[in-house]
Amino acid sequence: MATLSPSRDAQSGTVDIMLVDDHAIVRQGLRSILERERDLRVVAEASTATEALTVIGRARPRIVLLDLKLSTSSDTEGLDLCAEITAGHPDVGVLVLTTFLDEQLVLQAIRAGARGYVVKDVDTSGLIRAIRDVARGESAFDARSAAAMVRGLNAPPPEENRTLTARECEVLSLLARGLSNREIGARLYISETTAKFHVGNILRKLDVSSRAEAVYEASKMGVI
Repeated sequence: MATLSPSRDAQSGTVDIMLVDDHAIVRQGLRSILERERDLRVVAEASTATEALTVIGRARPRIVLLDLKLSTSSDTEGLDLCAEITAGHPDVGVLVLTTFLDEQLVLQAIRAGARGYVVKDVDTSGLIRAIRDVARGESAFDARSAAAMVRGLNAPPPEENRTLTARECEVLSLLARGLSNREIGARLYISETTAKFHVGNILRKLDVSSRAEAVYEASKMGVI
């Protein structure tokens, strides 16, 4: 994992933060908590992935505090957004702040480029410490997220995790037509990096090592 490069806020000693959460009251509470710290500053907010991608280039935050479960029809919007940010803005650190603590979700967030994962009921000092760690280019996990990550790495994926999401089924159907990651991204209006991320998830869920095998397994399962 590459170290974050110095940014304009690093020189001033202030960490600029963008909040991405679909609940305005949560964003308001976070802003109030974070801006009590002299070295932390909230420079932007967003409630959806589309809004976040529109705002991030203008706000140029050092940290994106991201809730993975946004209120949309896509259950992978937060993961997609994480991958998009890390691909398009490599100098930005994504710190997941969510209520969901699932072994595979933690691992998926890391694969999407997240530099940290914290559960929302973490104490204030733990959250602030995680933000500062990520701003320094380090990884940051609270104790429960770290434990979940270890369990996920040490245990085989549960059978239910073979179930493909709606977005993964879309990717797989295009993969079956012989499209490359770049072509899949263009069709679904996502980046090539995000398409590659979904293909990797599909291969892991179907326990195969190639795109051709994935298509074959999906055809047996009736997915395509």
